[in-house]
Amino acid sequence: MDDGNRVRRIMVSAARVVVAATVLIFAGLGVGAFVTTLGNGSPQPEESRPANNPFARTSLADPANRPAPQSVGEISAARRTPTVVAVDRVLPSVVSLRTERTVQSQDMFDRFFSRGRSRIESGLGSGFAIDDVGTIITNAHVVSGADRIDVVDMGGQRFEAELVGSDELTDLAVVRIPPNRVPAAPLGASSSLFIGEPAIALGNPSGYALRNTEATVTSGVVSGVGRDIQSSSGQEVLYADMIQTDASINPGNSGGPLANADGEVIGVNSSIFSRSGGSEGLGFAIPIDRALVVAAELLQFGRVRRPWAGLQVLTDRRDPESVFGRPLVVEILDGTPASEAGLEVGDEIVSVNGRIINHDLDWQVGLVDAGVGSVVDVAFRRGGRDLRTRLRLDEVPTGRAERIEVLAGLRLITVTPQIRQERGLAVDVGAFIASVGEEARGTRLREGDVILSINRNEVRSAEDAGELFDYYARARDGWVRLYVARGTETGYLQPFRVR
Repeated sequence: MDDGNRVRRIMVSAARVVVAATVLIFAGLGVGAFVTTLGNGSPQPEESRPANNPFARTSLADPANRPAPQSVGEISAARRTPTVVAVDRVLPSVVSLRTERTVQSQDMFDRFFSRGRSRIESGLGSGFAIDDVGTIITNAHVVSGADRIDVVDMGGQRFEAELVGSDELTDLAVVRIPPNRVPAAPLGASSSLFIGEPAIALGNPSGYALRNTEATVTSGVVSGVGRDIQSSSGQEVLYADMIQTDASINPGNSGGPLANADGEVIGVNSSIFSRSGGSEGLGFAIPIDRALVVAAELLQFGRVRRPWAGLQVLTDRRDPESVFGRPLVVEILDGTPASEAGLEVGDEIVSVNGRIINHDLDWQVGLVDAGVGSVVDVAFRRGGRDLRTRLRLDEVPTGRAERIEVLAGLRLITVTPQIRQERGLAVDVGAFIASVGEEARGTRLREGDVILSINRNEVRSAEDAGELFDYYARARDGWVRLYVARGTETGYLQPFRVR
């Protein structure tokens, strides 16, 4: 019993020693910390930061110590590459475009109950200034159908733009903003490009997804010139004699500039060839030479006058010196530029203003780039001899012809030999449909149709059609049935009422 008590007393004493030692250890730590605190005084905020941090850049964290922004001329030669210098020249002239258009509902029930619902659809694109008075070039497909166009400069300022004119065939448009807001871009020439020289694409491919308004830059080379591509949209677009580049062009870049290493605009970014929907290194730009001709037409006339030589060519043939078949003159009308220049049926067109002509697109591009009223040099071959002539381009007959408006929004032109040749019509007389406005959509007439008779009354001119429409509009019922030519086919349209 005494031995058990003795053991318990020994264990209790040992426990007390351990506890006392532990208390002393923690007390010693506490005292040490307390003494240290007392010895150093109150901790200062600056000294509470980790010391000797190799990644701390306290000198740059202070705004007063940050280096001032440098201009391109002040940076080192290693950083001042030709691309940097070129972008510095062009970038201030590049803008973003935001469009809004009203789209009618396509819902079946809305159409059935005539509820006429609509929604606002937004679009994005790019553009650039060509002068200091607010003239902006972009693509026609960027502003197509827009009810409102806003232009945003690289500083984020927004201006409501006025549509000066748009040309679907060349896919170019001109809008105008207040003067002296965006500086003019330096303009180069696309006629003297070399394959392999640097090419820089500028634009806003992100739209506003990145919350930035300034343009981005991609670089590459001029991969090819004089490239002809087929439009995938099914619309008649003159994507011919284009500049090809591997600089990335993405949705939103449309309408932005393509520049050379001198910082001069050489093209208007327009389209890409892609299987994925994104850039695959096959981008195309409209040559700046053509863009400026089109812009001048839109600024002066509000439309692009189509040049015409007064001849019809055939290219669906093979010859040993041309992959596609040089244009062969198959028709020339009296009193036209071609007849006055001495061209004859059977001549082969070789070049226009030095541009080699291999197919009909080359011929069309040569005329469009020259423009109405210009004199072009034409090289041709006749009977084995190489000859040259000069001809002055006129405006297409449909552009010059008097238009007679019948009904509401239906404009007619009298068919003449010149118009038959220009449009490739299969008929010699009739009233050619020049345009169909919204008010006349219910007639089922289309632009390019030719009215041959109204209620079995022959129509030989636009005036005939106008008189007949007026007569039946005053009649009791006002119903008319039209016999029309559409392409190579003829037939009756469903009757409709005129008032």
